[in-house]
Amino acid sequence: MNRCVRILFWGMIISFLGTLPLGTVNVTATNIAVHDGLNAGFIFSYGCVIIETICLCIVLAAMDWVSKRQKIFRLFEWLTTILILVMAAASFIAAYEMRSFGDNIFTSYHLSPFLLGIVLSSLNPLHIPFWIGWTTVLINKKVITPGKKSYIFYTAGITIGTLAGFALFIYGGNYIVVQAGNNQQLINWVVGIILLITALVQLYKIVSKPIVIKVKAP
Repeated sequence: MNRCVRILFWGMIISFLGTLPLGTVNVTATNIAVHDGLNAGFIFSYGCVIIETICLCIVLAAMDWVSKRQKIFRLFEWLTTILILVMAAASFIAAYEMRSFGDNIFTSYHLSPFLLGIVLSSLNPLHIPFWIGWTTVLINKKVITPGKKSYIFYTAGITIGTLAGFALFIYGGNYIVVQAGNNQQLINWVVGIILLITALVQLYKIVSKPIVIKVKAP
């Protein structure tokens, strides 16, 4: 396999799989797609992808400097956990009031989908440690050779993978909601429970141990 294609492939696969766990951004993308249409969902996704790309550029440019800013990660971890808890509560309230999936406080926003994507993605602290870890692994495994060309293909693969992950939530979520018909409050209960579990796991990680990011020189 051509080296550049290999780098593109790894960036795409890692990014796609990293998008799949339920969180604030992918659930919101589904909410927006159901409430305002598929195009609005993708516009939201583009805002999220821009922030992830910026975070990746920061990682590639200054891995050592970024990895030492532990207090920043801790602050944003708390913000993300609180946001997930709020989303879980919104899903439970929507389910209790028997509202359709996507009809909750997160679709009653006063920001454009694109700007909302930028804001929510900016509050997610996991981009930087996630890509520091995987970039370090790929460099140490000789998959990526530090350099402009490798980083361009790596970034392109990550962008494609992230958009593919969002597409899965947008199209798949919309399909599930349509199939659910009048039982959409059940989806709200399920999403609320999953988000609550996610928040509790995240809270346990914050309380039990600090973030430690080890970066080995290539």
